[in-house]
Amino acid sequence: MIKGIEKYLRKTIRDVSLNDNKLKISFDDGTKMVLFDDGQSCCERRYMVCDDDLDYYAGATLLNIKIGDTSKVKDEEFSVHQVQFLRVTTDKGTIVCSNHNEHNGYYGGFSIRIEG
Repeated sequence: MIKGIEKYLRKTIRDVSLNDNKLKISFDDGTKMVLFDDGQSCCERRYMVCDDDLDYYAGATLLNIKIGDTSKVKDEEFSVHQVQFLRVTTDKGTIVCSNHNEHNGYYGGFSIRIEG
C-alpha cells in the first residue's frame, strides 16, 4: 500500500482523470487525491498512461492502491525503458495506470506519491 492512502480508503469517488502525468481522484466529500511519479532525475523522460474508461469509476468506493512489479528493457543504444504499474482498486474494478521512465541506464526507478 502507498503511504498516506489510509485517509482516502472507503470514500466514494466523484470523478477520476489523468492530466499532466497525474492521476487525479475527487471524492464526494470534497477531498481530492493526486497520484504521480515524483522521482524525476536528470536525463529521464517520465510519463503516466491509462487506457481505462475513467468515467466508469464515478460512484465507486476506493478500496486500495498498490504498486505493481516493474519491467526494464534495454535497447542497442543502451537506453532503458522501465514500466511500473499503479493499481487503484475500487468496488467497481481496478484502474491500471502504467508509469514509464526512459533513461540512459544510470538513473531510473520510480517514486509514486500522493498529494491531497
